[in-house]
Formats: sequence, C-alpha cells, structure tokens
Amino acid sequence: MNVRESADPEGQGHDMKIGIIGAGNIGGNLTRRLTTVGHDVHVANSRGPHTLTALADETGATPATIEDAVRDAQVVVVTIPLKAVPNLPKGLLDTAAPDVTVIDTGNYYPQQRDGKIAGIEDEGLTESRWTERQIGHQVVKVFNGTYAHDILDKPRPSGDPQRVSLPIASDDAAAKQVVTALLDEIGFDAVDAGGQDESWRQQPGTPVYGLASDAAAVRKALDAASPERTAEWRA
Repeated sequence: MNVRESADPEGQGHDMKIGIIGAGNIGGNLTRRLTTVGHDVHVANSRGPHTLTALADETGATPATIEDAVRDAQVVVVTIPLKAVPNLPKGLLDTAAPDVTVIDTGNYYPQQRDGKIAGIEDEGLTESRWTERQIGHQVVKVFNGTYAHDILDKPRPSGDPQRVSLPIASDDAAAKQVVTALLDEIGFDAVDAGGQDESWRQQPGTPVYGLASDAAAVRKALDAASPERTAEWRA
C-alpha cells in the first residue's frame, strides 16, 4: 500500500516510512512528532548517521545516510538550507516509493545564509519551484514559516478552537491530501495556499510567515501578501 492509499482525510495513515533529510531544528522536531504518532522515521544529515545517535535514542527514529533515508520512503521531507539543495545526490528520489510525497520546508535567506540564487532572483521562481527543479520532483511547501518549537508546543486535537493552521502549497493535489492527513495526525490543520506559483504568499517577509493562528487568520494573511521581494530578502 502506498502513501496515497494509506493516508486518508482523517489522518489515519500510520506506519509509513518517512525519510527526513536534515536534522536541524525543524527536522529534529518533525522527527519527534512523526515518531510519536507511529511512523517509521529515517533521519539523515550531511555529517552522517553517527552524529544522529542522540536523536535516534530519544525518538526511536533510524539514523541513516541520505540514500537510505529515501529508499522506499512514502514521504520525504527536505529540510536543509536552500544553498545545499543542489548538493543532494542526483536521482535522489529514484529509489523512493512510487508516488512519493515530498515536503519542502526551505526558505531563501540570501543575506543571512544562502547568497544569491539566480533562479529565484533573476528568473522570478518561487523558492519551492526552484527546489523542484533541483530535485526533479514536485514538492509540497509547508513548515517553512513555522517556528521549530511550535511543532512540539502547539499541537491540538482535531476540532480544538485553538488548533493552529499551516499553509500548504503544491501543484500535486494528491500530495496535498497526504500532507493534510499528516498535519492532522501531529495536531495541526492545513490551509490550501494554491499551486507552487502561488507559494510566494508564504515565503519570508509575508504576513503568514511565522504566524501561528487559525485557518481564518492564515487565509487573511495569505490574501494580504505581496509578490514583491523586498530589499531585506534579496541578495
């Protein structure tokens, strides 16, 4: 059974293999939440599995190479600096499950970290569209504007009026359903932010970036966004 069959709208797609590439604040806390709800999480970073033993001991996740984390994975989370995305192994997703869902949590920080990325600044690609071109696969943009500690501190049961909603953007409707189910499992709702060409609405500097609120507030923030990349977010 693949991920699109096992994950339903009520969030009952348990026991999927999920490969997480990147064990920083977001990757680490997603490892914690996704193992808690019963998924088989394999986590990798650029330094090797031996550096992930503490996280593995804490969560029960499997420390892995990038290649092993992706192999047969039904969901792959790419949560590394944007400048590192082109350095991922070529054919990264060739060994993943058919219909693998890929989550992209990345942000472009040209002045703070990444330097200039021409495809984003000169061609006008959204950040996740650029990532798609690097890895050769559609992605779902989510968690990019979420504080890492919120992943652990803000989960609420379905229907709770205090439940936080997160924007998700993708051209792949089936992948959006998978991600919506995963979010529900770990205690969040999803707000459909449109296709990948609309994902600028949740990039750094937009009203929804860093917002932890309900669906109505998230929708209002998405609608208020401007496509203009301000000086702070250009190289």
